[in-house]
Amino acid sequence: EAMQQRGLEPDVITFSAAISACEKGGQWERALSLLEEMQQRGLEPNVITFNAAICACGKGWQWKRALSLLEQMQQRGLEPDVITFSAVISACEKGGQWERALSLLEQMQQRGLEPNVITF
Repeated sequence: EAMQQRGLEPDVITFSAAISACEKGGQWERALSLLEEMQQRGLEPNVITFNAAICACGKGWQWKRALSLLEQMQQRGLEPDVITFSAVISACEKGGQWERALSLLEQMQQRGLEPNVITF
């Protein structure tokens, strides 16, 4: 809002940073609200934006929402990266969804993405 009062319009980078800040503050609902708002403004979220929103859902124990965001991302033609998969796997783990987490790990490897320390 402060940006708009100064005649500045937020862009994808601005929204991604704000969503990431929400994740750090444990505000998953606000993160999803910002994701929706940016799309209403005609801005296309990128992998970084989705990763931040997925991480926010993971911190909020919202594994179903994290999976939904992964699906939305892929429907938009965006390729999930190691960070994406790690965040969704973490969200599933927190939700006690270990079978889904293992399935995601397998999908990740099928795409040629190597799990890292964060993934495990």
